Order: sequence, then structure tokens, then C-alpha cells
Amino acid sequence: MADVTRSVGIFEQIRLVAGLRWRILRNGLRKKNNRLDLIGLIFTGVFSGILVIGLSFAFYAGAYAFLSQGRLEWMALLFWGIFLFWQIFPVFVAGFGANFDFRTLLRFPLSLRAFYIIGLAYGFADFSALASVSWLLSMTAGATVAKPGVLPAMLLIVAVFMLLNVTLERLIGSWLERLLARRRTRELFLGLFVLSMISLNFLSPLMQRYGSSARPTFLRLLPYLAWFPPSLAGRALAAIARLQPAGFLLSSAVLLIYLLLFSALLWRRFSAQYRGEELSETAAPARAAVRSIAAADDGPDRLSLLSPPVAAIVRKEFRYLTRNGFAYISLLMPPLLILIFSMNFAGRHPTVGGKGVSAEMFFPGMMAYLILILMAPAYNSFAYEGRGIQTYFTAPLLFRDVFLGKNLMLVSVLAVEIALSLGMLAWRVGLPSAHMLVATCAAIIFTIVGQLTIANWSSITFPRKMEFGQMRGQRQSGMAVLVAFGSQILMGGISAVILFTGNWTGNLWLPAEAFIFLAAAAVGGYFASLDALTRLAEEKKEILIEALCR
Repeated sequence: MADVTRSVGIFEQIRLVAGLRWRILRNGLRKKNNRLDLIGLIFTGVFSGILVIGLSFAFYAGAYAFLSQGRLEWMALLFWGIFLFWQIFPVFVAGFGANFDFRTLLRFPLSLRAFYIIGLAYGFADFSALASVSWLLSMTAGATVAKPGVLPAMLLIVAVFMLLNVTLERLIGSWLERLLARRRTRELFLGLFVLSMISLNFLSPLMQRYGSSARPTFLRLLPYLAWFPPSLAGRALAAIARLQPAGFLLSSAVLLIYLLLFSALLWRRFSAQYRGEELSETAAPARAAVRSIAAADDGPDRLSLLSPPVAAIVRKEFRYLTRNGFAYISLLMPPLLILIFSMNFAGRHPTVGGKGVSAEMFFPGMMAYLILILMAPAYNSFAYEGRGIQTYFTAPLLFRDVFLGKNLMLVSVLAVEIALSLGMLAWRVGLPSAHMLVATCAAIIFTIVGQLTIANWSSITFPRKMEFGQMRGQRQSGMAVLVAFGSQILMGGISAVILFTGNWTGNLWLPAEAFIFLAAAAVGGYFASLDALTRLAEEKKEILIEALCR
């Protein structure tokens, strides 16, 4: 193997691996589901690209204004914004980055240097990296238009800054991969991460109350940020604009030291992977303890009203929920979101705006937002089945029982969450009038049941395997995301129009009557669709098994 590695240069190895990846992608597009997934990703990329292009103009204008007006120190703010986005955003959308296990490269006779370069290059495939590079180029253009003489220095600073960020992002990702090798650790980390992100929403009311006293402390901490990479990049640009070569060389040298340090640490991590480091959740072999046979449980069955297959699916889904620590902790989100939004926009003393939103508008709006969040997993309900999907096709049961069990468990969770949120709303804002309360509750039933049929179809047609508590590669199918957004927009638009018809016609109970009729129709349509979905599951059996048993 060593002789083969020496006979082929680094660039030739990289070219061969890139060609292999391209062939895998091209051959994968022969399958209809992969083509539809690609279409969904293209639509998502177009919308994301619009956002990136809009911010590119903002970074261009900021760099031009700061250099032309002599506010050179403010350039560090732009570098700080890009730095924080590049390092933090991948944690939010880890599943939308380049989904590739680098250990698979070790099947080929690659050298360590080629393995390192390929691993580093994959960092530029993330959305955060592509967006940040676009913004850095926009900053370069704005600075050049303002002061053409800074172009060579700006290109050098931006190049070093890009290499430093991509190296640090790959290093943090590698450390997190090692730290979160075990499922329980991943779930704990992700749960705490989500709760901490939600807690950031409390900053606005806290800053309004304690901002004046905290400002001197923040100003005292600012000098300590001067030796971090974004501040150094801003200082280097300011020094060259003021014709201070010593300051430029010092800041650039410290930036290069950061780059060399991060590169050395990343080389060490990739070297461990190259030597065969294996991160596994498998426990070490141990002698199995002898356990006594458990006595049969003759207690009352709380699910006796359901048929045995449906009751079994409900029990399994409940165990899946309790095993998935991240999903378990995320159930705290709806009441917390109600608390946050009620503090900011409603109640007697809202922190945003002078007058709070009335309960007549706030109550249905928050219910719609919670359903938007809680219904998302239903569009890929087989995500965590894995190889267990084969059991559904070999066991003596129909897929209508599978859907009934899964949907019943989801509806139960939604009922508990909505009840908790309703109590929080009644405490923080108050309940709306009787006609609005009845209309909103009927609209909730119509929206949830109406989406279940579409979600069941999406789960069969666009399945995507996911792992409990895992960060990387946890991306829904592109078409499933589009179907979810489309159905949510459709249901939300219908509900909004019906809610406003009461004020337009002067009949305040008209929306409640309309939603009760639509809810009954949605329930009837749901049960009528189960047999058709059972036949569709048999037709899509190979697609389900192939997608979930990888």
C-alpha cells in the first residue's frame, strides 16, 4: 500500500477521490427519490441564496462606509459577525452540511496529507462556509472601492481569515464528534444546547431591566477581545489603511500563529482518524449477569380499548420517545416559547412595543406556531425505525395499524403540549372570547388531522434515516421539507381566512361553525385514507427498506 501511495501524487489522489464522489452522486440520481430530494435541496438553496446575496450587499456597504468615513476600527465588527456565524451556525444546521464519513476514505491508499487536504476542503462545502466566503468577498469589494490601495493587504487578510475559520470549524466538529461518541452524551448535550438557545430569548427583557448597569462591565471586557482573530483582522486592515506597516505585520503575524496552532491541532485529530481511531457506542465485553425470569404482569392494560397491533405500536412509540433524550427535553419548548413571546409581545407590560397584542390575536397565532413546530417530525415518521422497518412487512399486521399507532401517539403528545401551552396562555395573557376559543380549538383539530394524511404519505414516499441524538447527517429529505412547508402554509392560509370571516360578515360564531365542519371532514378523510396508504406502503416497500436499512 505504501508503494502505491508514493507512486501517486497528492493532487492525483485528490482528483481520484473527487471523481469517485462525483460518480457516486451521478449514479445516485438514477433513483427517483434522490432526484426529488435534489430538487427540494435546490429550492432550499435558492431561498438561502437570496438571504446570502442580500447580506452580501450589507457587508459591501458596511466595508465601504467604514473605510470611506475613516471608521476603521469598526471593520472588526464585520469580521466578528462572519467569525461567529461560521463557527456557530454549523451547530444549528449540522444535518445540512456535507454529509460524509471521512473514515470511508481509509479504504483507499491515501496519504495522510491527502486525507488532511480532503477533510479540510469539505469544510468549504458547508452553507456557513459558502455564505461567509461570499460576505468576505463582498467586504473586499467594498473596501477596494473605498480605498483601492488596500486591495493586496485585504486579499491577504481575507485568505488567512478564511483558512483560519475553516480549520477551526473542522477542528471543533472533530472534537465534538469525539466528545459525543455516546448517544446519552449526545442527547444531554443537544438538550442543554436547545434549552440554552431558547434562554437567549430572555436577554431582551433582562437587558432592558439591567442593561444600564451591565454596560460598564461589558466595556471593561472589550480590550480582552482585541487579541482574538476577528479583532486582529480588523486591526491589520486599519493599520494598512493608515500606512502603519508595523501594526499590519504584528496583527498578521498573530493571525498566522493562530492558523498554525489550529492547523497543528487539526492535523493531530486527523492523524488519529487516519491511524484507525474508532468511536463506538458498543460496551466492552463482560460476563452477563444471571437474571431471574420476570413474573407475568396480570395488571390492567391501559390500552385495552385499542386493538393489540395498534396498542403495541403506541407502546413502541412511547419507548422511542423516552429513549430519544433530545426529543424528550424538546417537549419543554412549547411552554417556554409561550412564556417568551408573552413577555415580549403580550400581557400588561410587553418588552417589545408599547402596547401588547390582544388575546384575540395572540391565542390563535401562538397555537398555529406551536403546531408548525410540533408537526414537523410527522412528515418522516419512520426516521428512527432503521432495520426494524422490515418487521412491519413480516409481522401479521396492516400498515393502517402502524399509522394509527404512530398518529395516536403524536396526537397524545400534541394534546399534552397544547394543554400546557393553553394553561400558560391563560396565566400570562388570558383566554380569548368564547367564539374565538371554540374556533381556535376546532381549527387545531382540522389542522392536525388534515396534515396527518399528508404526513403519512410523505413518510412513505420520502423516507430518511435518522439516529437518536446525532448531530451530523440529520437532514430530512428535501421533498419532505417542501411538502411540510407547503401543507403548513396551505392549512394556515385556510385557517386565517376563515378566522377573519367572522369580522367581515359580522357573524362571530361563523368561524367556529366552519372549523367544526372542516374538522369532521378531516377526520373522515383521515380514516378513509388509511387503506390507500396501506396499499401505497406495499408498493413503496423496497424504497422504505433501502432508505432505512443503510
